[in-house]
Amino acid sequence: MRILEIALGSFIVLFTWISVVANLVVPRGLRSRYTRFIRDAVRAPFQLVADRCRTFERKDLLLAWSAPLSILVTLLSWLGLSVVGFGFVLAGVGDINPGKGMLESGSSVFTLGFLSSSDSQQTFVDFCAAATGPVMIGLLVGYLPAMYSAYSQREAEVTMLQARAGVPAWGPEILMRHVQVPGLITQLTTLYQGWERWAAQIAESHTSYPVLIHFRSPRATRNWLIALLAIMDAAALELALNPSKPKATMRMTLRAGFTCLREIADVEGIPYEIDPDPDSEIQLTYAEFLRGLDMLRYAGYPMEREHELEEAWAHFRGWRVNYESLAYTLAYRIDAVAAPWSGPRRTQRQTFDPRSPVDRQPRRFSPESGSAAETDSKSDSTSPTR
Repeated sequence: MRILEIALGSFIVLFTWISVVANLVVPRGLRSRYTRFIRDAVRAPFQLVADRCRTFERKDLLLAWSAPLSILVTLLSWLGLSVVGFGFVLAGVGDINPGKGMLESGSSVFTLGFLSSSDSQQTFVDFCAAATGPVMIGLLVGYLPAMYSAYSQREAEVTMLQARAGVPAWGPEILMRHVQVPGLITQLTTLYQGWERWAAQIAESHTSYPVLIHFRSPRATRNWLIALLAIMDAAALELALNPSKPKATMRMTLRAGFTCLREIADVEGIPYEIDPDPDSEIQLTYAEFLRGLDMLRYAGYPMEREHELEEAWAHFRGWRVNYESLAYTLAYRIDAVAAPWSGPRRTQRQTFDPRSPVDRQPRRFSPESGSAAETDSKSDSTSPTR
């Protein structure tokens, strides 16, 4: 019996099971740096090639493979480590060559059973190894539906926001579109309440299943982080521009949003200021802020501080300092679509502005000519937002 090989093999098996339990059984209780290492290692070659893509659509399509593939690689690495660990234990217990021990452990872990030993001690190790493979695969099979259910719920809300915020989502665009459709602006409170709950769900699911942070939306111009940033910017703009409006819903949405980002930052190891100074500088420039206000003014969005823009900027900056750095760092790390007010990217220099809907009017049919004539500009007919 060789104690050193038994100790080494036992350590590898224990390390593997801690990683499995941390990720598949109690993900909020324990955090495994090993799976993060696997995820980053799998993503690295995809990112290397994606950085050389000429269009963002190709980059997004390529990066969409990395996160799901990392799950498969993680499972295979767990099984491989189990084979190595039990191989060393069998070699130490049976006083055999490590290569033969790993061959026997592989036979047991993958339940092939073409090698076995008559020695009682080795047989016990074989039984333990034989239970490892099915249990790991079974845990992963139970893990995947829960994770993809959380992904589906996330993307459903992001897709629903498309009509209200465009793609990619942008805070001023949300306010502009709600002004364009009569009566829609009164639904902003309901929108904020829904996204307050959504942010709480994302904080729970994306810290329980950190790989979801890197799962991309089905469409290149949609992204969960950009959508959340747009909602928070819209709420911050309303608070800054219209101080007499009821503030409770917007404040709760902002708090839920930056709390969500902070919990994800804790998982990703991103540092942040817990209580930032509201007078601190932010990366968004005053000129970019004014560009958004010009669009709102053109759309007819009511602004109480229309002639006090510097004061509005100070209040907006005081809110944005709570979440801007985290949102920018995460957007850079996951290479999200480059929406306005969303910070820099690795290689992307182009910003994708959302296309504003055009309120097009139908032409009036003329029975005499048998063709359509232009509608009177005072017509009550309106077309839906596109």
